[in-house]
Amino acid sequence: MPVLERHDPLAPTRIEKGGRRFDFGAVPVAVVTVGDTAFTAWGDGVIRAFRPGADPEALPVHEGAVLSMVAESSGMILTGGDDGRFCRITPEGVTEIAAFPKWVDHVAAGVGGVFACSAGREVHLWDGTRREVLEAPSTVGGLAFDRKGGRLAVAHYGGVTIWARERCGWKPASLKWAGSHTAVTFSPDDRFVMTRMQENALHGWRLRDKADLRMSGYPTKVKGWAWAGKLPWLATTGADEAILWPFDGAQGPMGRGPMQLAWGGRGYVTAVCALPGHEAVLAGYSSGAVIFSEIDQIAEPRAVKRPTGAPILALAVTPLTGWLLAADDQGGVLWAPLGAG
Repeated sequence: MPVLERHDPLAPTRIEKGGRRFDFGAVPVAVVTVGDTAFTAWGDGVIRAFRPGADPEALPVHEGAVLSMVAESSGMILTGGDDGRFCRITPEGVTEIAAFPKWVDHVAAGVGGVFACSAGREVHLWDGTRREVLEAPSTVGGLAFDRKGGRLAVAHYGGVTIWARERCGWKPASLKWAGSHTAVTFSPDDRFVMTRMQENALHGWRLRDKADLRMSGYPTKVKGWAWAGKLPWLATTGADEAILWPFDGAQGPMGRGPMQLAWGGRGYVTAVCALPGHEAVLAGYSSGAVIFSEIDQIAEPRAVKRPTGAPILALAVTPLTGWLLAADDQGGVLWAPLGAG
């Protein structure tokens, strides 16, 4: 378990003192972790890789902003950009998979080598030796594969289309709910599919019977989420503390309230992540603070990073070494071992 401490809320924490601070002057777009490395995507078109004990490695990939990034099960990185390019990053460098006349705003990867990207209403899906083009009813809001790579969820206005791999190709099934759906994820056991909405709400479906789940009441739009713990919980942004919905049992969160954790960061939660190997979450705030909490209603939150006034937009902990990456909207990055101190 990381060593965390009580402290003066405006003074640097011991974790901050044990880490390094960088300023890149660009907006962070996404972060993914592979082993001991945190890969970050930025508005200046650069992918920056952070490893313990080394200076960050910068790799220019796109002209204009990187719009999306995901890690493949092989450890390679897929990116989509403003320049219409869909790229793969390997230790040997950058390979362009495809180029489009429109920007590539969403990418996804599944086990077994399947991967996909979206440009406008089109989803381009690579399945072994085949490439298929799937048409969404409107501009794609998000992509996600299930844990076996056999289904691809495509979020759009009016709901989600689930494309399932069959012997003769990928076949669609619709899940309908009025409104704009801006991101999508399967629950870790594939029993539920959840979306973030343009409104201050989540929506979801239990896949065996298409029963609807609606989570509303957020004071702001939900822009980030993460699956956490063994239950599992879906931790979300959008409130003045991290909101965690339970997805155990046959009903999941139906008829149940969320757990509220990691309070005290000032402002609203703008990023969340799970702590790998622990029943715990971290919440990044609009104030720039980062707060740790065990997943327990009576857990006492602990400060990881003091407020700086710059909202946290990207937050992750490496699974192998427990290094924290927190990036704010001014281009500032804290890279620190959570066990520091």
